[in-house]
Amino acid sequence: MTSPTRERAERAPAPVPTTPTTPADRWRALPAPLRHLLLAVLALTGVCGLVLVTGDLAALRFAAVGYTLLALAGLQLLVGGSGQISLGHGAFLMIGAYGMALLVLHQPMLPLAANLAIVVAVSAVAGVAVGTATARLHGPYLAGATLILAVGLPGLAHRYHEVLGGSNGLNIRAAGAPPFLEGIVSTSDWRALVVWTTVLLALTVLATISSGRLGRRMRAVRDDETAAAMAGVPVGSTKVAAFVIASTAGGLAGGLQAYVLGTVTPGSFTLALSLSLLAALVLGGIGGMWGALWAALALVYFEVWAADLAGALDLGRDVENNLPVVFFGVVLILVLRFWPLGIQGLVQRLLERRGSSASAPTP
Repeated sequence: MTSPTRERAERAPAPVPTTPTTPADRWRALPAPLRHLLLAVLALTGVCGLVLVTGDLAALRFAAVGYTLLALAGLQLLVGGSGQISLGHGAFLMIGAYGMALLVLHQPMLPLAANLAIVVAVSAVAGVAVGTATARLHGPYLAGATLILAVGLPGLAHRYHEVLGGSNGLNIRAAGAPPFLEGIVSTSDWRALVVWTTVLLALTVLATISSGRLGRRMRAVRDDETAAAMAGVPVGSTKVAAFVIASTAGGLAGGLQAYVLGTVTPGSFTLALSLSLLAALVLGGIGGMWGALWAALALVYFEVWAADLAGALDLGRDVENNLPVVFFGVVLILVLRFWPLGIQGLVQRLLERRGSSASAPTP
C-alpha cells in the first residue's frame, strides 16, 4: 500500500531539462576547467600579439608581470582563500629560483619543462613542511612563523656560499628561441612567451581549484574554522593544502624569474619582497585572480614609472631607488581610503553601476 505523498510524487510530471539558449547560458554550461582553459588560450593570444609588436624591453616587462602574477595568485589563494596570513611568500620564490639555477648549472642537458617540473616538486615539498608546521597557528603567531622563514632563508646563501654563490648569487645562461624561430622572435620575446604560457596554464589550475570542492573548503575554513569542522571539513589538511598550492605557485614563479633574468641573488628575496607582495595584493583586491593581476601590474610598472620620473627630473640615485616605494605607498593609502576592497572592488562597483543603469527602464 502506497502513501498519498508517494502517489502525488509519482503523478507529478518529471522536470524537463532546460537547454541553454543564450551564449551566456551556453558558456556557463561548460565545465569549469574547460572555461578556464579557453580563457587562458584567449589571454595567450593577446599576449602573443603584444609581445610581437613591442620591443625586447617591453617583452621583459611582460614576462615580469607574468611571473609576479603567478606568485600573487598563489598568495591570494592562501590569504584570500583560506585566511592564512603569510609574510614569507618570497622564500618560496627563492626556493624556486635557486632550484632552477642549480639545475641549469649542474644538469644543463635537462629541458626547460623538466626543470620546471622539478622546481614544482621541490616547492610542493617545502609547502608541505611549512604548512604542517604552521597548521595549528593563527593570526600573529602564523605571521611570525612565516616571517622567520622570510628572514632566515636568504642567509643560507651566505652560509653555503660554495654552492649558492654567497652575496653574488648564481648566474645562468638559459636557452633562447629554437633555431626554426630565429629571425622571427627574439630571445626576450621567446622567454616572455614561455613565461606566459606556463603562467596561464598554472592559473587555469588555480582557478579550477578555487571554484571546486577544495576552494569551497578553504573559504569555509577562512570564514569559521569551528563551523567548518562541525560541517565535516578537514581543517588541518585543508590549511596544509593551501600552503602547498601557494608554495608551488611561488616556486614556479621564482623558477621563471631565474629563467628570464639569468641571475639569482639572495638580495632579491628579502623580507621586503614578501611584504611588497602582500601589500600589492591588498592594493589589487584580495579574493580573486583579477586582484592578483592588478597587483602584478602595479608592482612592475610603478617601479618603471618612478624610475622614468626620477630620470626626467634628474634626481639622485638614492631618490631614484626609494621613489618607487614612496609612490607605491601613496597609491596604496589612497586606494584603501576610498576603495577598501582594492582596485578590483572599484572595477566591480563600476560594472554593477553600469549594469543597473543599463537595465533601468526608460521613461
